[in-house]
Amino acid sequence: MTHRLFIVSAPSGAGKTSLVKALVDGTASIGAVVSHTTRAQRPKETDGVNYHFTNRETFEAMVADDGFVEYAEVFGNLYGTSHAAVEAVVAGGRNAVLEIDWQGASQVRSRHPEARSIFILPPSRAELRRRLTDRGQDDESTIERRMGDARSEMSHYDEYDFILVNDDFSDALANLAAIVAGEGDRFARASCADALRPLVDDLLAP
Repeated sequence: MTHRLFIVSAPSGAGKTSLVKALVDGTASIGAVVSHTTRAQRPKETDGVNYHFTNRETFEAMVADDGFVEYAEVFGNLYGTSHAAVEAVVAGGRNAVLEIDWQGASQVRSRHPEARSIFILPPSRAELRRRLTDRGQDDESTIERRMGDARSEMSHYDEYDFILVNDDFSDALANLAAIVAGEGDRFARASCADALRPLVDDLLAP
């Protein structure tokens, strides 16, 4: 692969999707890789833009044919990044950014050890809950489940090359762009792990 591959992961509610979209919209050299999923298409989503929506039979056939760089089952739905989707971005002369969870990130790193991985943390547990609540998409029991899943996802933060905290969106976007541009050494895990320890302890507390 001649162009760089970037992996971006975060718990639901940390702002990953908004940050990646803003990064891609504002950076000509970056293209978002559109994932496949078997979940139902939501209002205002566009097939081929938000996801490649497909059925389980087709998805499983692609798995059997080694059609995915990574895939996982989340909340009973299958999600995956196809080789073809990555190649479509790279063929356009752009670096590829994959918005995936820690399981997918691990699979991608095993196939592409040159990939750079970025984990985005919320500024506090309370703020994460507020963001999930303010989206108005889920009832309280679903929010509790998402908070538990977020804790599990965040426990893998130290497997990533870079760590960002999305407290202020504009700052987080600028920092994400700096990493992609090769100017984000201060966000490397080894550089910021100690400073982030109190936050991580709060986020991962039972």
